[in-house]
Amino acid sequence: MNFDFLTPYGFWNPILWLLVIFVALLVAYLIWLRGNPGYKRGTDQTKPFLSGYAPESRESTRVSASNIYWGFTSALKRYYNFLRKMHTGDIRDYLGWYVGIVAIMLILYILWGGA
Repeated sequence: MNFDFLTPYGFWNPILWLLVIFVALLVAYLIWLRGNPGYKRGTDQTKPFLSGYAPESRESTRVSASNIYWGFTSALKRYYNFLRKMHTGDIRDYLGWYVGIVAIMLILYILWGGA
């Protein structure tokens, strides 16, 4: 008996995919079984470790986006400063840029892209 389906993207066998999913879940379960049996929720084991100091508040343990992307933004600082000067916050400016760029693209398409 053949369970293959012919699709525009090739053959697809749902029985084979169910077998792959089952094997992946079985492997994940076996890894979970090897976990630490001494772990207990709601105890000191679940508290964050900050070099022996208790966190002052929940917010102090979170990393802000400015810290996460620090290297990226500092490397591109001149580019971001240029973009900040262009940023007005007025929706009419953005719509004007959008309409202008679409008009330029349409003209270029009519001149060179239309067949």
